[in-house]
Amino acid sequence: MAQGQKQQKSNTHYVTIKGTKEGLILHLDDTCSFNQLLEELESKLIYPGTEDSSESPKITVKVKVGKRYLSEAQEETLRNIIYQKKNLLVDVIESDVITRKEAEFMKKENEITSVSRMIRSGQILKVQGDLLLVGDVNPGGTVAATGNIFVMGTLKGIAHAGCEGRKSAVVAASVLKPTLVRIADQFINEEENELEYSGDCAYLDEEDNMIKFNRMHILHQLRPGLNRL
Repeated sequence: MAQGQKQQKSNTHYVTIKGTKEGLILHLDDTCSFNQLLEELESKLIYPGTEDSSESPKITVKVKVGKRYLSEAQEETLRNIIYQKKNLLVDVIESDVITRKEAEFMKKENEITSVSRMIRSGQILKVQGDLLLVGDVNPGGTVAATGNIFVMGTLKGIAHAGCEGRKSAVVAASVLKPTLVRIADQFINEEENELEYSGDCAYLDEEDNMIKFNRMHILHQLRPGLNRL
């Protein structure tokens, strides 16, 4: 029995290599020790011969480590081992594990900050995640969010949704008469916006990279993810 178990262990493959049109994919087992992983990686990625391979085309490698958390030092070790093959370059190391900092950031990005006040001229209200403002935004006032902006009132000032680059963000208000709407890096001002529908919303049409306005009731069609609210 012991001999059978030993034989089964020796046949275990911790590193699986798959070739694609884009390069190589290395699947690294997430149940073994890091040292066991390195040993098999060393044996499977054979060092090139004495021939100079500096002129050889570089092959990109995507490394998938599953549910294994890698420290910066461990990532650097993996990159160095693969790089020593001279024609192999690590493109990305993918892990299914996220750090506490990343988890907290994701949580904040999906939170809704509710504020009940009026935003007057010269005032700026900025939040991480979605903003639900119960009140008006006067001309000269600014509301900004890394996510969506919902105003239960009249929006006559400036609104910047997706202010850190989220192009799927939207701006919606009971009365939408803004001086400027910005979504991610695109904007439209009051001179270009002659729409004054009650209950309007603004969104970025990524096909033509333009901000467009429409009725509130179509939001669930344009952004199905809003149903999480």
